[in-house]
Formats: sequence, structure tokens, C-alpha cells
Amino acid sequence: MELGISTFGEVHADGVSGKAVNAHVRMQELIAEGKLADEVGLDVFAVGEHHRPDFIISAPEVALAAIAAVTKNIRLSSSVTVLSSADPVRTFQNFATLDLISNGRAEIMAGRGSFIESFPLFGYSLDDYNELFVEKLDLLTKINQSEIISWRGKFRASIHQLGVYPRPIQEALPIWLAVGGTPASAVRAGKMNLPMTLAILGGRPSQYVSFVNLYKQSYKEAGHDPAKFQLGINSQFYIADTSQQAEDEFWPSYEKLMNRVGKERGWSPITREHFEYLCMPDGPLFVGSPQQVIEKILYQADLFGHTRFLAQMVKGDIPHAKIMKAIELFGTQVAPAVRKALKVAQ
Repeated sequence: MELGISTFGEVHADGVSGKAVNAHVRMQELIAEGKLADEVGLDVFAVGEHHRPDFIISAPEVALAAIAAVTKNIRLSSSVTVLSSADPVRTFQNFATLDLISNGRAEIMAGRGSFIESFPLFGYSLDDYNELFVEKLDLLTKINQSEIISWRGKFRASIHQLGVYPRPIQEALPIWLAVGGTPASAVRAGKMNLPMTLAILGGRPSQYVSFVNLYKQSYKEAGHDPAKFQLGINSQFYIADTSQQAEDEFWPSYEKLMNRVGKERGWSPITREHFEYLCMPDGPLFVGSPQQVIEKILYQADLFGHTRFLAQMVKGDIPHAKIMKAIELFGTQVAPAVRKALKVAQ
């Protein structure tokens, strides 16, 4: 199983048109986090696209290029690229450039996105939410497969026998499909032979077993090679030396994040009691001591048989030094134990 870090780059909004000090500091922190993740032997570092004042990553490939310059081995992925409101040609070109910079470590995680700010920003209608994604995913995969393409769609100008450059150093860019639980998305990923990453941010993980099985079934029925099957799980995460320390340090930032987003979406305010329920061994939050996180990863490995786990960092008001400590514990204590246990189990 590959083990990695995912982040949206939460930031305290500067609220200015220039001299964005908080944004500058947070970007330097992200680069340091990616560097440390590489140094402690993690497999993946992923940054997700948003277009909001409270998240700093609107151009994942640019941030990843900076991280590529200070790392050697770790794979560099978006988590997510909001493909519905992006141009697949530019998306491919940007990530192919990242691939050349990083010596073949670039990946794209394509998704619709759980926020909708990018649609009006780039002139798209939410009425076309599904059609946009399907069409743009089709174009992106075709560009990835062929240097010269001809393509016709509804939302973008047609392409006739044109090349898309540069090409990556990898044979092809790995394109993962990021999903949140829509059955059609699981079927699409399986049929298209695309690795799938499932975000489990709420609800019991066991509730997603049938969803994962749908992906596996569609993958198998499409005749794809079982040896190349890939499935990722993405969940929110924080580690400290003890479970009580982890929960106490993580809760204030988690409460602010969930209630800020929840207010926009009409959710009830989250309580500490509910938070602690989510931290239980069969809950979705990976918040606890190294041993608790090890046990939860192995528990979900039995549930899903996944090949990648991405630990989604939520920084909020947590000091950067503590975030770095959590990454260090993940790489030096959790990852070796998980790899050893899974190797023994095989």
C-alpha cells in the first residue's frame, strides 16, 4: 500500500489585493511539508484545487513544481484537479511539465470538486455539472493516450489532428478519478480503467464497502488486468504522541472548518461528542496516536483491499511545528508498521 499526505492548504485569508503575508507563509510551509514527507519515506504528496479565500491552492501543478524541486522520490499529485471547470489541454500540458521537472513523479487526480466556486469564476453553468466532467475527462484521457488527436465535444472547441505538448517522461500520466460516493462515478472509473480515490470524510467506512465493490465489479467486467487494479482511500488525519493529545489539538481547527463549510451547506453544527464518535476505531477520522492510526489503516485494508491511503491534513490553527511532527510520526512510525503488517498478511 502506498501511503501519503493530502492537503488543501488551509490559510487565514489576508483579505488584501497584494502583500498576502499569510498566503506567503503558508506556501512556504507547504513546501516544507512536502520536503519532510519525502525525507521520512512517504510515497505521495498531494495538493487539492480550490478557489476560495480559506484555501491557498488554486494551481496545484505550480505548487507541486516547487515541491518537486526540493524532493527526490515522492510522487506528486493533485487532490483534486477540478476538471469540470478546467481546460483538459492546459491541464495535461501543466502536469506533463511537472512530470519533466520531477523526473517522472507527476499524477493527476481528476474530479468534479466538492465546492462550486470555480464554475462561475471560469464561466460554466452548474446545470452542466455532470456533462462537463464526462466530456473533459474523455478529452484528457485521449490526450494522455496519443500525441496527435482529433476530438469533438459540446463545451469546448474541436481539435483536428493537432499535437499537445510537452509530452511527459512517463509513458503516460497516471490519471486517478476522485469520487465522493456517487455510484455512477465508481462504474465510470472501473470501465475506463482509471484508478479511483474515494474520500471518506463522514459516515462509517463500512458503509462504503458496497460502493468499492461496485468499482471492483465494473473494473473486472470491463476485462482490465487484475494485477494493475488500484484503489485509494482519502480521510482526514492528525497524529500526536497520545490519542488525547491528538484529539485536543485537532478538535478546535476541525470544529471551525466543519462549521464554516457546514454553515454554507445547511449542516447542523458539529459537537465535540460527535467528533469523538468519528475518531472511534471504526470511524472515518484518523485522529489519534501512531498505534491507533496503524490499526485503523489495517482495519480499512481488510474492508477495501485498497492500494493507497492519503492522510488529509487539516491545519487550521494548529502550529506548523505540530503538523510537521504529525508527518514525521506518519512516516517513521505508522508507515513502516503498516507496510510490515501488510507484507506479513500477504
